[in-house]
Amino acid sequence: MTDSPRVLIVGAGAIGSFYGAILARGGARVEAVSRSEATVIREQGFRINSQDMGDLSFKPDAVYESVEDVATPPEFVLLSVKVLDDLDRAALIRPAVGPETVIVLVENGIDIERPIKEAFPDNPLVSGLAFVAVSRTGQAQSEHKAYGRLVIGEYPAGAGDACQRFSALLEAGGVNCPISDSLVTERWRKAVWNAAFNPVSVIAGGATTTTMLDAPGGEEFMVTLMQEICAVAAAAGHPLDPELPQKAIPGTRKMPPYHNSMALDFLNGRPMEVEAILGNVIRAAREHNVDIPHLESVYRVTKMAQQRIAVEG
Repeated sequence: MTDSPRVLIVGAGAIGSFYGAILARGGARVEAVSRSEATVIREQGFRINSQDMGDLSFKPDAVYESVEDVATPPEFVLLSVKVLDDLDRAALIRPAVGPETVIVLVENGIDIERPIKEAFPDNPLVSGLAFVAVSRTGQAQSEHKAYGRLVIGEYPAGAGDACQRFSALLEAGGVNCPISDSLVTERWRKAVWNAAFNPVSVIAGGATTTTMLDAPGGEEFMVTLMQEICAVAAAAGHPLDPELPQKAIPGTRKMPPYHNSMALDFLNGRPMEVEAILGNVIRAAREHNVDIPHLESVYRVTKMAQQRIAVEG
């Protein structure tokens, strides 16, 4: 690893800027792409207030309005945009990817790596799962409420040099970054929470985690959804701890009342990652003939909310 590796953040929202701050603290030269907020970021940097880690604010070493403006490929491209049906993520990062560039995905969902690997078969692809509560509060401004651990692994499997180098940067910046040689299983593990809490927050009108759990029957309903996701994961070849749904409840309660990413998108009338987070779980269940009546209902109602946003704006 060089003394100051270059990391280009594509998708410099709450998640991207948070890990950008940690990478900068770990000694990386962090650059960012932001079409709409480039001027603000150049002038004031990212403003990130952390309840656990203090002031994480920082100025990137370079700010671009477009990926096409990146003159030379960086060592790492960290992609943290939303996984949406109409966004070609491979085309988005292609101008910045060189022969030696490591692509790092810090994004939600199941089976999100395949299109990137198909587009860049010769580049190391590191997939990351962020266990962090961080929300955007304004232009280039975010609030970090809890956690921060990033679990990474190479796709489709492995834990080679690219993972080791990226993990070392995050660890040096103060965030735990364990490496898994079975990252797809880890994605299913995270989906147990994400594919339950994210869509239900939308159905409940943009509810926080606390509101969902405190509602009459809320805990029991969320556990039922998570149990169905575990059944799909097992059928897809990724069996998980059967007690995981029950164990997720106290961990969620430890967080301050939290609007997850889909709730925030819903409340702000933005496109939501319904297919990446829940739709791919539904399709895996159908492929493996797993009965998931509660998840099917949640999926249909969430799609109605998505349609309303698309039609009414």
